[in-house]
Amino acid sequence: MASRIEDYALLGDCETVALVGKDGSIDWLCLPRFDSGACFAALLGTPDHGRWQIAPASPIKNVSRRYRDGTLILETIYETAEGVVTLIDGMTVRAEHPVVIRCVRGERGQVPMKMHLVVRFDYGSIVPWVTHLEEGGLLATAGPDTLRLRTRVPLRGENHHTVAEFTVSQGEEVPFMLSWRPSHRDGQPAGDPMRLLHKTEKSWREWSEGCHCTGPWAEPMKRSLLTLKALTYAPTGGVVAAATTSLPEQLGGVRNWDYRLCWLRDATLTLHALMAAGQKDEARAWREWLLRAAAGSPDQLQIMYGLAGERRLSEWEVPWLPGYEGSRPVRIGNGAYEQFQLDVYGELLDAMYLSRQIGLEPERAEWELEKVIVGFLETAWEHPDEGIWEVRGPRRHFTHSKVMAWVAFDRAVKSIEKFQLEGPLDRWRALRDAVHREVCIKGFDTSKNSFVQYFGSKEPDAALLMIPLVGFLPADDPRMVGTVACIERELMHDGFVKRYNPREEVDGLPPGEGVFLPCTFWLADNYVLCGRRQEAEILFRRLLGLCNDVGLISEEYDPQTRRLVGNFPQAFTHVGLVNTARNLTQLNGG
Repeated sequence: MASRIEDYALLGDCETVALVGKDGSIDWLCLPRFDSGACFAALLGTPDHGRWQIAPASPIKNVSRRYRDGTLILETIYETAEGVVTLIDGMTVRAEHPVVIRCVRGERGQVPMKMHLVVRFDYGSIVPWVTHLEEGGLLATAGPDTLRLRTRVPLRGENHHTVAEFTVSQGEEVPFMLSWRPSHRDGQPAGDPMRLLHKTEKSWREWSEGCHCTGPWAEPMKRSLLTLKALTYAPTGGVVAAATTSLPEQLGGVRNWDYRLCWLRDATLTLHALMAAGQKDEARAWREWLLRAAAGSPDQLQIMYGLAGERRLSEWEVPWLPGYEGSRPVRIGNGAYEQFQLDVYGELLDAMYLSRQIGLEPERAEWELEKVIVGFLETAWEHPDEGIWEVRGPRRHFTHSKVMAWVAFDRAVKSIEKFQLEGPLDRWRALRDAVHREVCIKGFDTSKNSFVQYFGSKEPDAALLMIPLVGFLPADDPRMVGTVACIERELMHDGFVKRYNPREEVDGLPPGEGVFLPCTFWLADNYVLCGRRQEAEILFRRLLGLCNDVGLISEEYDPQTRRLVGNFPQAFTHVGLVNTARNLTQLNGG
């Protein structure tokens, strides 16, 4: 049975990711080819669909773990009656193919250990052909994929599983190296695993030392920035929304989506956080990725792409996987790629404007793309869309979508005004004012004294908390004060914020999900902006309390079961954490 979502830690090399449980089990390891499936998929089902566990053979009295400071190298300490061992896990600095290194180090006594490896390709459906090697370890091959395990520990096969038992004494280190390669290619030289880990540690530390994090929340900020960096795809500059697919928004529910894709919104907000922390290289790489991915007619701009800018992201279901704790269906790909969402245009123009503000070298192609996008918006902003929450019901005039269309015009206008770029300034100013008027008239309900989810609705929407964050209205504007009060009344649950009140006639799916953690960070930001400092800090500390023991957090939280739900770790949520921490630090004079 899979562990709780919060029991996992993240390994990554900016091309591939793995999730490691407290029990020493890697239950989710993505291949570089996301469309080909994962090596291990037990997080979505059972260990028979893939697992690699290294753990003490006898009962564990105590377990603790931590990342080495400023890195993604994980240390898990197990205490047993026989002694203490540390399991060190990391993915090496990328050479050609991904390598996971796991090393058991004896700290005290003599501890019997066990290793259990189950390799299943193509989302747990294919049993590979396994060959044991004379020099130690094995090869596991099926179709396009080969895994090689290197170890000096004797291995044996049992019912299509690979197992081993060994003992680790104080001061002894027993390493394992698992690497993937295309089956038609030769393998890489092995290298010394501990030297590779040391090189990896140095690389991560050098990157994290470049992050500008100050104040009382510097450590959770840095951990979130490291997580965001791990979710970037170095070869292309793309940024995935999360490391997993189909972790449910409600345990046992049907709202299970594939987040291993590049949403323009999530990627843009991630770049905001990284740029604000002083990391320009990621911004530069993302801009180049965007120019490639978005090339073509602006009416064909998608809300999400593949890691290299792939456009066709067809959604299909995996019937042989039982789903995480029975949450079905398990989905691969995401049908929302065909949706029309106005807000992504605003996020794009906002990110481009910020890149100019921080001094990123301008590219002519960038402004040419922006002009074409804004030209498209001159008429497209009047159309209904599916909105930020990707409803699968009818299109509507979502208020947040119109606000973000205003952002697109506003940032285009400011780019001309501040950076002397060429464009139809007067026309875009007039359109900016027209969108603002329409939102304030049609998106605001005077009887509720609140902005509403869509024109003509009576329902609140937590996305409206973005209104002051993007500069549409100040946080202390009476209309915004009323909106925050409405969200507090109607969308707060156990001290956290829901996205909206799900209704099948609106979003085309049965209701059932946890509270949405990014929205709760937005509420804390609103508190900061309108002077409710103490409430902002209380809410932020409550959110920090949901992070697991190594500082990771998912998309949602279920207050009833007191568990993290949704895909994990979630970039959107870690962006919220970084931004709110920075806002509070600035408020406190940091």
